[in-house]
Amino acid sequence: MGGNTLGVLGSDVKVGLSDGTKIAYANLDYAASAPCLREVADVVGELLPYYASVHRGAGALSQLCTEKYELARESVTTFLGCRPDDEVVFTRNTTDALNLLAHVVPPDTAVITFEGEHHANLLPWSDVIRLPAPSSPEEAVSAVAKTLAVLGTWRPALLAVTGASNVTGEVWPLAELAAVARRSGARIAVDAAQLAPHRRIDVAALGLDYVAFSGHKLYAPFGTGVLAGRADWLDRARPYLAGGGATAHVGDAPGQVDWASGAARHEAGSPNVIGAVALAAACDALAAADLDALRSEEDTLTTRLHDGLAEIPAVRVLGDSGRWPDRLGIVSFTVDGVETRTVSTRLAAEFGIGVRDGLFCAHPFTRRLLEQAGATAPTAVRASIGIGTTKEHVDRLITGIRTIAGS
Repeated sequence: MGGNTLGVLGSDVKVGLSDGTKIAYANLDYAASAPCLREVADVVGELLPYYASVHRGAGALSQLCTEKYELARESVTTFLGCRPDDEVVFTRNTTDALNLLAHVVPPDTAVITFEGEHHANLLPWSDVIRLPAPSSPEEAVSAVAKTLAVLGTWRPALLAVTGASNVTGEVWPLAELAAVARRSGARIAVDAAQLAPHRRIDVAALGLDYVAFSGHKLYAPFGTGVLAGRADWLDRARPYLAGGGATAHVGDAPGQVDWASGAARHEAGSPNVIGAVALAAACDALAAADLDALRSEEDTLTTRLHDGLAEIPAVRVLGDSGRWPDRLGIVSFTVDGVETRTVSTRLAAEFGIGVRDGLFCAHPFTRRLLEQAGATAPTAVRASIGIGTTKEHVDRLITGIRTIAGS
């Protein structure tokens, strides 16, 4: 993409093809993991010689890394537009963050979610009301409003929804959903793994209570994620992990423990300072970028990708793009008469393209979409774009699918 100054590592990597030639790799698998921003790699490279323990050492390097770690927390707080009293807890990834949230949800809280969620937001909840995947933003808002009305205000509730689908790219109406939740006294948590790399998120302005996302999808693949949001649930719950760093005092007898307060309560073990600093660098770089220009470029490429695939007679694109006005650059599809693993491996071997095939850790939703599309294949292929994707990459994929489909 040429309208922004951000760049990713690996854009010049060439891969071998089955005919013995080499070609520049076309990475169309951003929804799984995004490549590293150059800005992130630079920051990590600068810190590595000074790497030391965090919140544990008195030496100069430990003090430096501790400062960098806490400054990273501030960068994430700013990036998300958090409230002053929100907590930002570093985790391993989005799945870890949402499991942490499930751990701290007060007893007797009803959790409302949708069939269309990624497994990270589908499986952790113990007392869950699972609604059918909506066919439009309006249907999503209406379904939540009706469910909350039935629950009433006598029982606490948490609405746990995706910010954008990892199967279809549908961007969810977070402001409207948050407003509905707030009117009923419920809270809202957002799985922003797909949304955060492509749209600005303002926790306070949107009225969100919790947000979870991953560094490896935000161009910072160094093993760190985030749960950010209201402190009360986090502070009242037992630590997510018990161990060093999560305690204020440990007595001699079993059970004599005073747990730490704040984010440290749920960050037991030696912190991943490299991951936190890398994530902060990505947040800072994206916050400073012209995201309107970036979004315009991604929208153009998404339309080119979707329409180009939809024009191939044997291709079945999953989801109804016309009913969701805002979509990320994610398109899932099948090719009639060709197994999806064959499609993905031929794209790699013959065209130097990386995509994903399967059910994308969203099995119920993807199966339903396959059925709606009239596909006979039990799985699908997914192409997804981001910073570094070019028109040539998209056109190469369309050419490859035409060849594989025999068009």
